[in-house]
Amino acid sequence: MSTWSLSALLGGLHDDIQGRLERARKLYGHPGAKGDASETVWLELLKYLPARYQSDTAFIVDSEGNFSDQIDIVVYDRQYTPFILKQDGHPVIPAESVYAVFEAKQAIDAAQVSYARAKLASVRRLTRTSLPIPHAGGTYPAKPLHHILGGLLTFDSDWTPAMGDPLISALTKGDAGDKLDIGCVAAHGHFATTDAGTSYNLALEGRPATAFLFELIARLQNTATVPMIDIRAYARWLNEPHPI
Repeated sequence: MSTWSLSALLGGLHDDIQGRLERARKLYGHPGAKGDASETVWLELLKYLPARYQSDTAFIVDSEGNFSDQIDIVVYDRQYTPFILKQDGHPVIPAESVYAVFEAKQAIDAAQVSYARAKLASVRRLTRTSLPIPHAGGTYPAKPLHHILGGLLTFDSDWTPAMGDPLISALTKGDAGDKLDIGCVAAHGHFATTDAGTSYNLALEGRPATAFLFELIARLQNTATVPMIDIRAYARWLNEPHPI
């Protein structure tokens, strides 16, 4: 009889993530070092996404030359994206290629939710192109622009209870342009919008990081493929003057 246990495997993944986040919070004295360490841990978790997805700390740009704020974690397409630029080591990703964006912090509270919403809004307001898709039998219509997922990832919560009314109150402020869809508080649980998108499910379970990863994968599956980018819309910037 096999001694393998799927429950133990999935639980071990969460335990590794939670343990590393906890150590980062305890061992690093400088806030910037703590933040960098937390981002690294969450990016390691997202390596479990299918190979068509990639995740990085990055900026996002659109074909009109507008840039997002720097985003802690960007989940983007790498299979069909024609270019990923880099500036001083920072990836710059075309807006059409973005599936999801997350902020990674030590603990969740109202200020961090508001901060994550502002970062998300800087991405969702960017222009995205979508071209008709040629195929052997003709041309498919341009793909409608997908919803860019947004969220917040932390180790702990400054609220008591961690997954209760204060969290719901913070999540339900704002509007569609900055509404968070999904997130994780590794020491306590994860949250996600309902299928209708009108409210939130708060899940308290023993393995929040793994549960969050699976929910994210499910939502990415529903998104399908990014639109066909209008590369000529970006190419026009080749003739624009630039500072030296």
